[in-house]
Amino acid sequence: MPELSSFPSPATLATAVATKTLDHLLATAAKAPTFALSGGRIAKDFFSALARQAQERGQSLAHIHFFWADERCVPPDHPESNYRSAAELLFAPLGLPPQNIHRIRGEEEPDKAACEAEAELRRFTSKNAAGEPVLDLMLLGMGEDGHVASLFPGETEDVMNSPAVYRAVTASKPPPRRITLGYAAITVARNIWVLASGAGKEAALRSSLAEGGQTPLARVLRQRPDTRIFTDIRL
Repeated sequence: MPELSSFPSPATLATAVATKTLDHLLATAAKAPTFALSGGRIAKDFFSALARQAQERGQSLAHIHFFWADERCVPPDHPESNYRSAAELLFAPLGLPPQNIHRIRGEEEPDKAACEAEAELRRFTSKNAAGEPVLDLMLLGMGEDGHVASLFPGETEDVMNSPAVYRAVTASKPPPRRITLGYAAITVARNIWVLASGAGKEAALRSSLAEGGQTPLARVLRQRPDTRIFTDIRL
């Protein structure tokens, strides 16, 4: 079973996870930890909390290499860009070095952007016995349908079993064209943390935690039962 931590509000959730993230990054043995981010409302709260706490504690994140679990096929200055949220709320306030920020180029043709993102990820990560690049920390959100990254319900088993590190997808919510890490690349990360926030996601979280759950999050949890879930949802 995953480790489930509950909080009374999105603000307390974001603050607590920011604290745990700083502590985790301080404690890791890796000289240049790799950290994959996701988008969404709670991610924005988390970015702001992480920047604030790093400043208050005088802790530099300049040695961290930042990647993304998924990105929308939009330019980096677009309001829907996952990169833009992190850039404005986390990278800019902390003055992080551009060479450590490895965004997915959503403005490019999706298959090309996916290939480039994979090559960049492989440059900075070790690989496991199966040749998968291994991130040190993976931060995921969860949608109202139980999706994580841009892995949505309804994919065939063949597609879900794709060995592609990053792949282009058509999402069931706007903007539809996206690039996402696949299940294999997600589930080999050394640490997987999920932020599940919002009362409208209660059914999806319950379904994901249930035995035999069929949501994308449930699939991740079956492969990685040591996933940590942080939530403000009352179960």
